[in-house]
Amino acid sequence: QVHVVESGGGLVQPGGSLRLSCVVSGSDSTILVMAWYGQAPGRQRELVATFTKGGRTNYADPVKGRFTISRDGAKNAIYLQMNSLKPEDTAVYYCRAQTKLEAYWGQGTQVTVSS
Repeated sequence: QVHVVESGGGLVQPGGSLRLSCVVSGSDSTILVMAWYGQAPGRQRELVATFTKGGRTNYADPVKGRFTISRDGAKNAIYLQMNSLKPEDTAVYYCRAQTKLEAYWGQGTQVTVSS
């Protein structure tokens, strides 16, 4: 059984930083893409950043220059360094792991940016 576990969320003031972590375990298949999604209150889940097995990264426009995604392939883990946080970054952040045939989601971690 595949498990996707996020951690690192919390309450931070505007301008602050957080680092999210996601670890995937139990997968027998190669994970091709890992990604972070954010779901703000009352909105749909949206892509924040991706990291492919080949090392390519992609970011949503609102987070470019502020967020950095990285991956530890040996641990099947990804991280999201979030800097210069804004109130509009407030959301539940979900990790997604994609194999050739299936996608797996974590339960999410809450990030709240507020003074």
